[in-house]
Amino acid sequence: MSSQGDQLRQKADKKSTSTSSFSFFTSSSSKFEEAHDLYQSAGNAYKIDKRFKDAGDCFVKAAEMALKMNEKDDAANDFWTASKAYKLSNPELAVASLQKTIQLYKEKGRFRQAADREKEVATILQSEGGDLKAALDAYESAGDLYSSEDASASANQCYKEAAELAATLGDYGRATGHFERVASQSLGSALTRYGVKEYYLKSGLCWLATADVVSTKRAIDNYCTADPTFASTRECQFLNAIADAFDAGDAEGFTAAVAEYDRLTKLDQWKTTILLNIKRSIADEPSLT
Repeated sequence: MSSQGDQLRQKADKKSTSTSSFSFFTSSSSKFEEAHDLYQSAGNAYKIDKRFKDAGDCFVKAAEMALKMNEKDDAANDFWTASKAYKLSNPELAVASLQKTIQLYKEKGRFRQAADREKEVATILQSEGGDLKAALDAYESAGDLYSSEDASASANQCYKEAAELAATLGDYGRATGHFERVASQSLGSALTRYGVKEYYLKSGLCWLATADVVSTKRAIDNYCTADPTFASTRECQFLNAIADAFDAGDAEGFTAAVAEYDRLTKLDQWKTTILLNIKRSIADEPSLT
């Protein structure tokens, strides 16, 4: 026995392909409007039955009906609803639906909403799809869209995610660019200034991961010029210590500096990974301990 969702989808399919002739009492788009509503109802019924792929398919069909009526706002919302259903079972289809939503929002000049959906794409790709390069691109696109709408806090959040992903992928130049951009933006506000030393630390680690000590030292000097308080921080002293150890080829000194910093300020997994990569350039050792 077919479910309510199946019955509604069948009605929607029949309505959308109907060839009934135009009359004074009906418009040529009326069948698309009726089919649109039926596909939405079918999608909701499938969600209740936890048939999320079928639900997503129906919301996509609803979006297609909306486009036939040139109702782009409705279509964008339908594609977004489809993505939320797909996300529970088919992340790749969720991303495809979100990308259609983003394009429609851009066409309508709704850049803030487009940025929100682009960030969703990045999150899905990072956590569900596992495509870190595509996630990095999506975070950057979201950041750029937020920036165009003067939403600096949201933009910086995306650029920070992009920076960490870039470093994870070994694209240290891209990472330093984002960290330094966020740091520069954060210096202008008392509310965000506290985070600057963290961004400088991460950026400095990425510079050192390129094995270019001269550029690393120059970057640290630039950070101290931009924020004179940075020179007295543990983060700055730590960067100088490991840069000196790296320059001297002193693996033991490097390890000691890391252990001392970690003793007072616990290193997270991201920093530990970057530090391991740096240390391997000094000597082939399995750990920082």
